[in-house]
Amino acid sequence: MKFMQMGLFVAATAMVGCSSTNDEDRVQSAAASAPTETPAETTATPKSRAIAAKEALFQKLSTRLMQAMSNGGPAAAIDACSKDAQQIAAEVSDEHQLQIGRTSFKLRNPKNTPPAWAVDMVAARVEEPQFVELADGEFGALLPIKLKAQCIGCHGPIDQLDESVQKMLTELYPDDQATGFNTEELRGWFWVQVPATAKTL
Repeated sequence: MKFMQMGLFVAATAMVGCSSTNDEDRVQSAAASAPTETPAETTATPKSRAIAAKEALFQKLSTRLMQAMSNGGPAAAIDACSKDAQQIAAEVSDEHQLQIGRTSFKLRNPKNTPPAWAVDMVAARVEEPQFVELADGEFGALLPIKLKAQCIGCHGPIDQLDESVQKMLTELYPDDQATGFNTEELRGWFWVQVPATAKTL
């Protein structure tokens, strides 16, 4: 039982995103030690706003999944992700006054399709952070998620996943494509779209 709980806890954290890109480390470290303020107060550029929002989404999703694990075990964590992840992304979008989500070239949740401006980059499977100027003065960021060893329990080869994980994924994500990955492979991205007004901050 203990092994199954650990395996599915790994699966729950894998749904959020398994690692941060290296060039974000200093920004994230500074954000973690800074006083709590509004996004407009803590960032000055569209790029830093995008990175701050990505980190906020990662933290909120991780917290929600750990709460579910504590209250109802690994099955509850997977269920919580299927029900709450989209709402949490919407909350972060509102808090940071931008749009944010997750996507991949192998989707688990069909609602996570990329925005139009990111489609070609997703198809090309870009592995470095991308920051682009969009139409009407908006700004886009596509921030890669690389699969870490602790995420294999949810995204690894399907025949190596625990039976309970396979059953839950079949029930909640019948069209799941997000398996078959190996450690350090590109898993997907956080995407962020910053409105033009944010560029004047």
